[in-house]
Amino acid sequence: MTTREIGGIRLEQVREFVWEIPQEGEMRVPARVLASEALLDEIGEDKTLQQLKNATHLPGMTDHAICMPDGHQGYGFPVGGVGATDAQTGCISPGAVGYDINCGVRMMRTNLTYDDVQGREEELVEALFANVPSGLGGGGVVDGDRETIEAVLDRGVDWALEAGWAVPADLEHCEDEGRRPDADPSAVSQKAKDRGKNQLGSLGSGNHFLEIQRVTDIYREGVADSYGLEPDQIVVLIHCGSRGLGHQTCTDYLRKIEQEHEDLLDSLPDKELAAAPAGSDLAEAYYGAMCACINFAWVNRQLIMHRVRQVFERVFDRSWESMDMHLLYDVAHNIAKKEVHEVGLDAQGRPAKAGDAVEREERELYVHRKGATRAFPAGHPEVPTAYRDVGQPIIIPGSMGAGSYVLRGGESSLDLTFGSTAHGAGRLMSRTQAKQEFWGETVQDELREQNQVYVKAQSGATVAEEAPGVYKDVDEVVRVSDALGIGDKVARTFPVCNIKG
Repeated sequence: MTTREIGGIRLEQVREFVWEIPQEGEMRVPARVLASEALLDEIGEDKTLQQLKNATHLPGMTDHAICMPDGHQGYGFPVGGVGATDAQTGCISPGAVGYDINCGVRMMRTNLTYDDVQGREEELVEALFANVPSGLGGGGVVDGDRETIEAVLDRGVDWALEAGWAVPADLEHCEDEGRRPDADPSAVSQKAKDRGKNQLGSLGSGNHFLEIQRVTDIYREGVADSYGLEPDQIVVLIHCGSRGLGHQTCTDYLRKIEQEHEDLLDSLPDKELAAAPAGSDLAEAYYGAMCACINFAWVNRQLIMHRVRQVFERVFDRSWESMDMHLLYDVAHNIAKKEVHEVGLDAQGRPAKAGDAVEREERELYVHRKGATRAFPAGHPEVPTAYRDVGQPIIIPGSMGAGSYVLRGGESSLDLTFGSTAHGAGRLMSRTQAKQEFWGETVQDELREQNQVYVKAQSGATVAEEAPGVYKDVDEVVRVSDALGIGDKVARTFPVCNIKG
């Protein structure tokens, strides 16, 4: 057995691309890192492995705490982390969800080709930048009064359909049809609602973006056909989340947990893993609030997508329907969802520890995916009908200079990762370090001259923070996912235009 020690943490190689931190001390389960040697070296450069090991202490953690190939240090729980806790006897952790609840990505396909866009990149990027709000602070596609915010939090994309910002096919091609029925708007503070009401339909800042891309490679033709993808096609990628509303909600519940469940916090190696015991009033309230924020984020991306349709209509002087601008799929990151999975249980029916004689049994779990993507395989009942025969679409954004991928849920995902895979390339350096090493205008010029990618942002600092050199090799991340059978390669895309906050 191959073993490695990184930062004082021992890892044993279970199989190719699967490394295990053995259970010891107060760990409830082992931890696993899914990575190649090269990615493992990068993951080991920060506190990711220690945070993953810490996560195994959460009450009710089942089977393994898992780090995806794009993993890196986060707040308490690593970004790229997946952890499933028993929904009856375990806990739910805002720290294992993150501040930007349902930060996610959606892809819209078109029938335009790269030839249709060449020569019009600057016109297109300027029109999108002028019409899609971005950057810090307020400003959105719609002004959300109190009644609107309550409806969005409760009904998700159903509200957008009724308001004329969506068509029925948009709901049919979104995870959970764009609505979490467990949402409880009353569990979201007024302060959070006030932060969100003037940000509905906006990108925000940081790593969020709107990108026009072309399809460059097809790897599984039959699946690509089912997704409506073909070479040289133009697609639109939108990456953003729940803005200030989600951030405030996470903050609110972290503070409440610190006050009401101090005993649980004291039992954890890192207070940033703050969690509420399953079945407690606070756990139920947080779950309802989180689901409401999930609905807000789906509406946020829906409004941006529909505004993009309107911009394309003006630029190309055609209806969006005639350009076949339909949603391929929308996937959520930074989320904890109640799902039923098979887990190992001990004789008392509790999550088993390593080495115990166990039986596999279906249990309802809180599946925390922080910077990870749901990846359900073909045949799973929660995959939309249009894709059930081939598997759920997965969208893996890369950096501005490296392209992105469309995958499909792999046959091994349920066994290995609670139906999950990576969510992007994963950062190599902090935003502070990036701004020290890169100059925004230089990055923009190089992307345009070397890659024919047109980038526009509210500030040069934002571009510097998201420079291609800031991220891991997305090709390697996807290679590991594909090899493990948790997310299978379908197509590759490359940016043409990009706008950032």
